[in-house]
Amino acid sequence: MAEEGYLHREKLNRKKISLINLISFFIGFSQAFFIYILSNYLKLSFGRENVGIFYLIAYLITLILLLNLYKFVKKFGKSDIFHFSLLYKIIITAFLLVVSPGPFAIVLVVLYIIFGSLEMVSLDMILESHSNDKMSGRIRGKFLTILNAGFLIGPFLSTWILGKYDYNGVFLFLLIFNLFISGLAVWGIKKTDHQFDVDLKVRDIIKKIKIRKNVGRIFYVSFILEFFYAMMIIHTPLYPINIGLSWGDIGIIFTVMLIPFVILQYPLGVLADKKTGEKEFIIFAVILMGLSTGVIYFIGGKSILVWSMILFFTRIGAAIIEILRDSYFYKKIDGYDVDLIGIFRTAMPLGYIAASGISIILLLIFPLKFIFFLVGLIVFSALWPAIKLADSECE
Repeated sequence: MAEEGYLHREKLNRKKISLINLISFFIGFSQAFFIYILSNYLKLSFGRENVGIFYLIAYLITLILLLNLYKFVKKFGKSDIFHFSLLYKIIITAFLLVVSPGPFAIVLVVLYIIFGSLEMVSLDMILESHSNDKMSGRIRGKFLTILNAGFLIGPFLSTWILGKYDYNGVFLFLLIFNLFISGLAVWGIKKTDHQFDVDLKVRDIIKKIKIRKNVGRIFYVSFILEFFYAMMIIHTPLYPINIGLSWGDIGIIFTVMLIPFVILQYPLGVLADKKTGEKEFIIFAVILMGLSTGVIYFIGGKSILVWSMILFFTRIGAAIIEILRDSYFYKKIDGYDVDLIGIFRTAMPLGYIAASGISIILLLIFPLKFIFFLVGLIVFSALWPAIKLADSECE
């Protein structure tokens, strides 16, 4: 149901949704294949452990693009933005394959992050164009489950290839796989309706969010989730390496860590649609994610089992929030709210900007493990907005 009297106009297209889900699996795999070894590559190129500045630059640019995304959608359409993002990722990966780690490689990685973000946001908007409110939890749950099934496989394979063939092997595989995804997307995703009724400036969109208070609250919860992801993606691969774990060990730990995204999200989406709504589960997930992240500060050993279990619990909380923040948000808007979708997805670059900026300063003063204790505390700031959310309607 639309919030505060806004009219929804949505049309369910199951075939398109199935195709988008298939493409999301391959995109999830390709992103996870690189993202968990990205910090180490930046460290290799930069010569220092404090690589947050490069994430900061990448997501500042991404934020500017997303704040103006509705303009690009109006001019080019959602599908063209998606296809061009894939194309540029292929070109960048081809260059990474032939250049050595260094300043130019860092520029290429920053560009890869930017276009990877645009790729996911544009696919998200395409999915919303073929969805409807009453099935939001199920559609988003299935989409995220399939996407994260790809994520589950990626880290294990990339760490294996990295250990055996170094980064040249990683980039060659990534190039071939992105070419495959692009071919599938060109065949399956044509022009998508991108009309919307108003041409709003950023300040007008922000006013719109202030009127629709629950959109603002779920945006903050989403921001905290993305802040958590940013801190963990940037720093989690570095800390185990520092204390002596191998890339093979880390591949196993990360695979176990990502299991909750595959087993929890679709059932929770169905439950939220039919019986419970999203609010109570989001509150529980914030508490669990905050506590389990803070515990990492106290881990100093090299036990694969201990690391796997702690990170597994952090991702139970993250998986619950990820599906239910999407389910809740998309029940409040529709595919014509391109402006709100663009703003909602700025939670990701904003989270990375905040995480990168904070970590740059903290690592000048504190040891790396202190990052995790701070993240646990910051996660709890999402508790009050979650408590204030109005319950969504169930079937």
